[in-house]
Amino acid sequence: MSKFKIFVFWIVIVEILLILSVNCLYFYQNNGSGGKLYLVEARRLIKEIEEQKPEASKIEAMSFNQYETIVGIREFVAGEACDNDYLVEEIAGKLYRIEYAEERSPRLPLYINISLLGMMIVTNIVLAYVHYKVLKPFRDMSNLSYELAKGNLSMPVKEEKSKLFGRFLWGMDMLREKLEETKEKELAFQKERKTLILSLSHDIKTPLSSIELYSKALSENLYDTQEKKDQALQGIARNVKEIKGYVNEIVTASREDFLNLDVRMGEYYLTEVVKATESYYKDKLSVIHTEFHVDEISECLVKGDKDRMAEVLQNVLENAIKYGDGKSIRISFGEEEDCKLIRIENSGCNLKKEELPNLFDSFYRGSNSTGMKGNGLGLYICKTLMRKMDGEIFAGMKEDVFCVTIVVRKA
Repeated sequence: MSKFKIFVFWIVIVEILLILSVNCLYFYQNNGSGGKLYLVEARRLIKEIEEQKPEASKIEAMSFNQYETIVGIREFVAGEACDNDYLVEEIAGKLYRIEYAEERSPRLPLYINISLLGMMIVTNIVLAYVHYKVLKPFRDMSNLSYELAKGNLSMPVKEEKSKLFGRFLWGMDMLREKLEETKEKELAFQKERKTLILSLSHDIKTPLSSIELYSKALSENLYDTQEKKDQALQGIARNVKEIKGYVNEIVTASREDFLNLDVRMGEYYLTEVVKATESYYKDKLSVIHTEFHVDEISECLVKGDKDRMAEVLQNVLENAIKYGDGKSIRISFGEEEDCKLIRIENSGCNLKKEELPNLFDSFYRGSNSTGMKGNGLGLYICKTLMRKMDGEIFAGMKEDVFCVTIVVRKA
């Protein structure tokens, strides 16, 4: 039994005892020996008359305002009718009829008990309200904070319509859901990172096996010409370089803060970033014979981090080069309310449309990435950076053309 229920139990006991005490006191005063008020006042009146010794006529004319029950006094005459109750007492050698009225209504006990019962009911209603509307929500809050402290985020908070705590408990439940969602994302992220590290560790085995074969062949003089020996050495160097790349990726993925993407917000001209990106990729794409076209862009001051914006454009263009057919890449621009839109399109997309919602998830790799190196973080990083810069990024498809749209806020 809770402390509050014990408290209520004793309150009820006290109320019952109070009702019994009041009733006992009332009946004692009205039925106990010498306890009736009219008898006490009658004795007081007799004593007053005996002390003052007034004349008989003045006795009957006395004022009885100071008495609650005495209504009159008359010389007693046997057989005389009287509307009031009376006592016959001898005063100064004569018999007098002292008339009185009962000081309390016969229904007074009923009124007293009804009042006390009403008070008892009201008190219990107030206590019940306090229990269900104040103490119970408090208990729910304490349970919730305790469960959150233990890391138990799956226990929902029961909806409470209390004006005092309903909104607070709703907010606490929203916080719990947010923490639970963050925890689930963190666990999924850690699992994906572990999978990535295991995958990279497995991928290292291929170049290691090649190096082992080249080394064994060289140590056993299996190559009969210098040219073959040189090719073997070049193969070893190439595989060493590949292993170094894998090791760097493993080290990066192992760091706790490898996705701690800081953004320094400011204002810059989008034209500067676009022109620098165009200049870099124009030469690079001409070497692989990919048609590269950038539409004209007007001067526009935008909000964000200039360097991070350049990183986003670079990641999207590298994806276009890597997963497109190498025929064409185009950058175009648009406007929508207070935003500037950058569209990067590449031909030769063979993704499935149902994969589009997942492209920006961490470690996700599409069906067109089979046999290609990568860790599935490029577009995830782009999305994280754009949201930190109060922007957005999303992807779409039309026939075999893949389009990534970057939304940048105007300053």
